[in-house]
Amino acid sequence: MTKYLVVRSAATGAASVSNQLIDTYLAELGEDAVVVERNLDTDPVPHINSGSLVGIGRAAPVGDKMTDASLEARDLQDTLIAEVMDADVLVIGLPIYNFGLPSTLKAWFDYVLRAGTTFQYTEQGPEGLVKNTKAIVAQSRAGKYDDDAGVIFGMPHLKGLLGFMGVTDVEVVTAEGMAFGPEAAASAIADAKAAITKLA
Repeated sequence: MTKYLVVRSAATGAASVSNQLIDTYLAELGEDAVVVERNLDTDPVPHINSGSLVGIGRAAPVGDKMTDASLEARDLQDTLIAEVMDADVLVIGLPIYNFGLPSTLKAWFDYVLRAGTTFQYTEQGPEGLVKNTKAIVAQSRAGKYDDDAGVIFGMPHLKGLLGFMGVTDVEVVTAEGMAFGPEAAASAIADAKAAITKLA
């Protein structure tokens, strides 16, 4: 039995190319797959503010500093982290917005990355604590970019965040050039769907 955590972050619902790629991937999974979905569009994780920061800031917050908002943030964080720790595979939708991650996806990482739980600092440096987990990333973007050229920051940022908590086995499927006309977009989506099908 393989457990999958699906994290959707597109603001365009069913029209989202990253969501279409995720759906294509899920359709290929076997009957023994257990899928948990976290839709950050319909159920967004709140962005960090002064009320939530104490609650999510460390592994063991000091009780007398916890407000109702802090406790609520802590409960949500515990739930999100439990979903990650229970998964064998993370399936993440990454539509590129203004060269970066959607803010909803960054907020999810802000809650999931917790010192002492999903990573820790050692004398040798940071160590990820999410072990034996892989990630499938369904990326979509309007233009065409070289991820290694420093022009676009979405994928390097995402890989950095995943790697920080120990997820270094990352497969990326990209549909790009969505703004290059209907034919180019259709071709890119078809190629990406074929590629992500092979990963299922």
